[in-house]
Amino acid sequence: MKNYIIAFAVFLFTANMFAQIDRSVMPKPGPAPQVNVEEPENFDLDNGLEVLIVENHKLPRVSMSLRLDNPPIFEGDKAGVTSLMGSLLGSGTATMTKDAFNERVDFLGARMNFYSGGASANTLSKYFPEILKLMADAAINPYFTEEEFSKAKERQIEGIKSNDKNVAFIASRVRSALAYGKDHPYGEFVTAESVESVTLDDVKKFYQTYYSPQHAYLVIVGDVDEDEVKDLVKKNFSSWKKTEVPETNMPEVTNLGKTQIDFVDMPNAVQSEISVVNTIKLKKKDPDYFPVLVANKILGGGGEARLFLNLREDKGYTYGAYSSTGNDKYASTFTASASVRNAVTDSSVVAFLDEIYKIRKEKVSAAELANAKAKITGDFVLSLEQPSTIANFAYEVETEDLDDDFYKDYLEKIDEVSVEDVQRVAQKYFQPDNARIVVVGKGSDVLENLEKIQYNGKSIPIKYYDKLADAASKPEKKTVDASVSIDKVYENYINAIGGKEAVSKVESVVMIAQGQIQGMTLDLEMKRTTDGKLLQNVSMGGNVMQNQVFDGEKGSMTMQGQKIPYNEEQIAAAKIDANPFPELSVGSATLSGIEQVDGKDAYVVNVDETTKAYYDVGSGLKTQVVKTVSQGGQTMTVPTGYSDYQEVNGVKFPFMMTQSMGPQKLEFKVSEIKVNEGINEGDFTVE
Repeated sequence: MKNYIIAFAVFLFTANMFAQIDRSVMPKPGPAPQVNVEEPENFDLDNGLEVLIVENHKLPRVSMSLRLDNPPIFEGDKAGVTSLMGSLLGSGTATMTKDAFNERVDFLGARMNFYSGGASANTLSKYFPEILKLMADAAINPYFTEEEFSKAKERQIEGIKSNDKNVAFIASRVRSALAYGKDHPYGEFVTAESVESVTLDDVKKFYQTYYSPQHAYLVIVGDVDEDEVKDLVKKNFSSWKKTEVPETNMPEVTNLGKTQIDFVDMPNAVQSEISVVNTIKLKKKDPDYFPVLVANKILGGGGEARLFLNLREDKGYTYGAYSSTGNDKYASTFTASASVRNAVTDSSVVAFLDEIYKIRKEKVSAAELANAKAKITGDFVLSLEQPSTIANFAYEVETEDLDDDFYKDYLEKIDEVSVEDVQRVAQKYFQPDNARIVVVGKGSDVLENLEKIQYNGKSIPIKYYDKLADAASKPEKKTVDASVSIDKVYENYINAIGGKEAVSKVESVVMIAQGQIQGMTLDLEMKRTTDGKLLQNVSMGGNVMQNQVFDGEKGSMTMQGQKIPYNEEQIAAAKIDANPFPELSVGSATLSGIEQVDGKDAYVVNVDETTKAYYDVGSGLKTQVVKTVSQGGQTMTVPTGYSDYQEVNGVKFPFMMTQSMGPQKLEFKVSEIKVNEGINEGDFTVE
């Protein structure tokens, strides 16, 4: 009986305690904890190298980071020399060949990287002395050879050329060039011509001038002994000769007097890259740093932020919309950006402006403020698990003129930010009245509506630029000659691939192709018949990942063991896709204009409401098909490019296909095409 009485008393006490809590009111948070960040021990070498040591004996590992705190460098007509120099570091030393050096690092199970601004390494503590020695040798005694230089130069030029049609890459380049100016270190960019002009002597001279201990910091974190580190660093780095790094005079960056749209025409774009950007002056040591951090988190700092919730979750314009605020000690920008469908480019610009103006005009809610603080706190605490984080903290305290307690008080400073602080810094740093709205996209699809934008009762002027951020003329919209009809476009295509007589003999086509995605090989098998049947299998390592079957009337798709029957829209699309030569019948297709595909004019055919096909004006060949599809509540545009046409049984087929879906790009190379063979009776059975 006594046990029951105790239990009942506990129940009464608990019930009484909960009865006194008002659950309609958010409980007041307790005081923010102070973070225990280890303070580094530091010492200097005579050559200027400053060494920071943080002992941490929890794990038998050591992290090393060599950083050069040089001012930004304007490279001019030698743009690319910095990255070339960085790519050659670690390619052997004066005493070790490249292969011998890499083999030794691998044998010790370490990781080591070199770049133009320094080097980094991670190793087990028992191998720390040797890895430190190897890192010092490669940094101080690099062996620059003409052979390695030529390889690095060729790789860089190929990378530049491959990005010439990359809309996101061009957008980033133009945004920086316009925001900072092309004569600013942060605004200039590398071209194939500038890289071509760089010589090995230029690289050597650059290294001798800028790779200096004068502004260098070596941060070592992990299972080490301070006295041992001092002896090893002095032994390995004292021979590094100090050179006077030249001072840099950077142009002043300013914002526009009035907001404008800066448009770059990319005819191959199936999405528009939008960036709302203005320059800011904000450093980590500034009192506004923490309020800006919170304000940006609320506006566009992740999947729970306003921009994401508006443009993706509410409107379905994009996969994600975000914002960021820099805190570089020389120059920075505030940027809000997203990749959006062509059809909603103008609406997305308006949505961006709506959210930026809103956070300036209205105070954020207490719940938003609390959620943003919690997210920043969580990310900060998780980051402390990485040795690189502690190294970054130590380095930034030294180079950013921060208080020694900056990171110890980090969470407390976040906790102190108020709704009034958020509104104040939003008004100061998010400047939609003086912003560049950089849009890189397909002019023929988006310009007409961009020109119609009215915001706050005013139109937004548009200026035009090319891919190198130079002023350009408004792109012309080409019209189709009156003598060209949809029948003629289709006839030219059939003639280009072999003629109607040869095509009419084809009853079925089997295609086998392979593609690479994220280092994995995909196998594609597609069977199509002229009477409208389709089989498509995508497999990896012999396992079928996706299967599609269409028997001419009904179809299904199977993924991960789940079969989904085709809906009416998919059936209509399959009836077009199944036929290897839909151009034999015009049907409801219409000719809508001329646009460029890969720099060449192409006739645009509206196959149906969701599909456009492009036919090269010169060759007549089909070069691209663009489909608009809906998936997971999002609408996206999926382009498929066709090239490398080769003849099989008198008919030409594309042996290269490229497909982009969101950020993913997939290339399929055809290994075999069979005409009128390889079809089995049960291939198109839909159960």
